[in-house]
Formats: sequence, C-alpha cells, structure tokens
Amino acid sequence: MPSSCSPPSCPPRFTTDRTDRPSFGGQVALIAEKLGTPLMPWQRHVVDVALEHDADGRLVYRDVVVTVPRQAGKTTLVTALMVWRALHEPGCRIVYTAQDGQAARKKWRDDQVPMLEASALRSLYDVRFSNGDESIRWHNGSLHEVLSPTDRAGHGRQIDLAVVDEAFEFEDFRLDQGFSPAMITRRQPQMWIISTAGTARSTYLLSKVERGRDAVRDGLTTGMAYFEWSAAVDADPADPATWWSCIPSLGHTVPVEAIEAEQRSKEPAEFERAYLNRWTSNAFASKVPARSWEACTVDESPGLVDVVFALDVSPDREFASVAVCDGATFELADRRPGTEWVVSRLVELWDRYEPVAVVVDGAGPGSSLVPDLEAAGVRVEVTSHRQMAAACGRFYDAVVNRKVGHTGQVDLDAAVAGAATRKLGDAWAWSRSTSAVDISPLVAATLALWGATTLEREVAEPPPPVFAY
Repeated sequence: MPSSCSPPSCPPRFTTDRTDRPSFGGQVALIAEKLGTPLMPWQRHVVDVALEHDADGRLVYRDVVVTVPRQAGKTTLVTALMVWRALHEPGCRIVYTAQDGQAARKKWRDDQVPMLEASALRSLYDVRFSNGDESIRWHNGSLHEVLSPTDRAGHGRQIDLAVVDEAFEFEDFRLDQGFSPAMITRRQPQMWIISTAGTARSTYLLSKVERGRDAVRDGLTTGMAYFEWSAAVDADPADPATWWSCIPSLGHTVPVEAIEAEQRSKEPAEFERAYLNRWTSNAFASKVPARSWEACTVDESPGLVDVVFALDVSPDREFASVAVCDGATFELADRRPGTEWVVSRLVELWDRYEPVAVVVDGAGPGSSLVPDLEAAGVRVEVTSHRQMAAACGRFYDAVVNRKVGHTGQVDLDAAVAGAATRKLGDAWAWSRSTSAVDISPLVAATLALWGATTLEREVAEPPPPVFAY
C-alpha cells in the first residue's frame, strides 16, 4: 500500500480535458494560499480546466459539475473560487446554497467566514450575519450572499456565480428555475454544482452527472465542464487500493487510517456513497437515454388539430398530470396537487379543443376518474395491460430514434430522469411505485403519444333517412 507521506496521483474517473486555452486557475490557487488552504492536485486540476477563458477573457464553461467523495476538500475549493471571483471582478454577484437554507447558512457561517477572518484579506470586506441578509460585502462592490434553495432563489437578482453545494439532496430542478434567468444577461455567468454521489431520489444531480459523463465521452470542451472521482464498479470497497484510486484528498488532508475506520464502522452502502462516491440503489435505471431525450427538445408546442389528451395520477394521489400530443410533439398541459381539479380541467380542454380522445391507464390510479369524465361527455379510451406496454415501447422507440418532440418542461424532464420500469408480460411499463419521483407527467405523455398515433376520431353515424309518403 502506498505511503500516506507520498500519495499516488489520483486521476479522475471522468474529466473534461484541459486545452491549450489560458486559465484563471493559477489566480484561484494564489487566493487559496492566502486563505491558508493551498489547493490539492485535484482541486488545481478542476480550477485550471473550469476557468479556461478565450482571448477576450470570457469563461468558456457556463456550467461546472464536480462529484467527489466526502472530506475531499469541497468547501476549501468553492471558498477560494468565490473569493477570487469577488476580487477579480468588482461588482460581482455571488450566491451560495446547499441542501436547505439552514445548512447553507451553517456552512457559510462555520466554514467559509472563519477561513476569511483568519486570512490577510480581512480588511477587504464586511460580514453581515442578520437573518435573511447573511452576506459578505466586499469593498470593491462585490456581494457574496447565502440563499435558501427554492424555485424563487434568484428572483429579483442578477447572478454572476452560483455555487450549489451537496446537490444530491435535490429531487427537482427548482434551482435551475431560480438561478438561470438571473444569469442570462451577465457577461461571465457560471454555475458550479458540487456534491458527493446520491441515491435514487437525487434526480437533479443524476441528470447533471449523466449529462456530464456524456460530454466527457464526446470530448466536449465548451459549455459544461465535468469532473468525477469515484471507484470503479467492480472495485473492492474494503481494498485500500480502491480508496487510493478515488479519494483525491487521501494522503493530503485525510489519513488512510481514518478511511479504514469509516469502512469498518459504517453501513456498506453509506460508506460506498460517502467515500467511494458510488450511487446507491439503482439510480441509473432510467430507461430513456439522457442524450436522446435532450435531442428531442423542440420550440413549438403541439398543434391544435386532432390532438389527444391523457391523464395520470401518482399512487399517493398527491399529484395529477395531463399531457397532450398531436402525433409529432407532446407536452405537459397541466400538473397540480390532488385530483379534484382534473375532471373540470379536462372538460374545459375537451370543449375548447375538441380532441380525438382522453386516454387513461385502466390499471392506474387515474382510472377512478373515468366515470365522471364519461358522464361529462368526454370520450375516454382506457388502455389494457397490453396497450400500456405497447404505449411504453412506442414512446421509447420514438424518443431514441428522434421521431417525436417535447418542449423541455422541468416536471417532465424530472419524471424521465427518475423513472423506473417494471416487467409487464414479455414487455415492460413505467413503474410508479419504484420510481424516484412522481412520474405521472411521463405516463401521461406516453399515453398521449400512443393515443395520437393509434386512435381515430369517432365519426357520428348519419341520421336514418326520412321517407315521406
């Protein structure tokens, strides 16, 4: 086993390649030294790549995703990054958040601020600790705020740098909704997402990991920079060689004896997630490839002629979703808590658009609403097990072969990323009970596509002839 006094190199399992473009990474390294936390090799690699810039000094990566084991030095990395950005760009607007508002404030108060207070930079800023205004206000006009992770987190702000810590805690895309609009007009926007691996419920981070791995496989060196230190799938969790292969802080700030003690005391799954950066449960079970799904994104909603609507309800009946499809494009038409709104909403859509039909899974929770819909004059098509399997297969084939479009809605994206499947005869169908998130948007879209490509509009029979004698 290698000596902790001379740790081996620990290359990332996935990484965006360094190019010959200049980088601001060296400037961040100098800030880290002033903070008393010199960058470790893995941290220096990340900033050197992530802060590459063009001839005009513009950063070439808008999104940076970093996944590393616990205690690797995430806090020291992002603190040096935020301080550098504040000093490098007077008037810079920086926001930091974590799994919840309380955790974000604690990390900021207990880790980031003390690091600054003990440094030679103390005269360059003022700190505010008042509730709701936790911030570092730099004398050059830069502002470093702490925000709670809500879908309104960035509203009313302009953001140059957003740092999302412990992203594995998020089950939806609220942060993108909150931060992205606040960064759209800025000259140097960059969003950093940094975390240890998650579980099957970590939908937000999972989507970033899959996208990042794809970007690395494709050799992309613009847009997103991705870095991952994790153990190989077949590596033995108890073998010290595995630890040295994926814990980049081992031998620097973490002694091998500490990892050995953790391996003996922790539950196996939690040890692997925390220190080998392995995802627990079947987190990568989504049937639809992320790249195929993204490639099907279109700008225009479905047309208004010969459309089909479809309904689905989550097993706990906390949410219901209505989707629409014209055969070429599908979209989530509505999604709300509960089910009391569904019948009146579908009747409204039925009267307004005169669709071909409304499709419902006969074995799903939404089937309880069928009698009320039919009583209201809505044509309802209830699918059998065989038809549901066919609908799922048709949906999968259409997406993978890029034969259908969707409009890139957050709830539908999350459902696709977190959907699990179940065996249905010799085929398969979406599994509501074992999926990481509410997949009613996906099931509704699947049924709408099936209906739009298989059902025909009912033609009223002509009245019988009238004979006059």
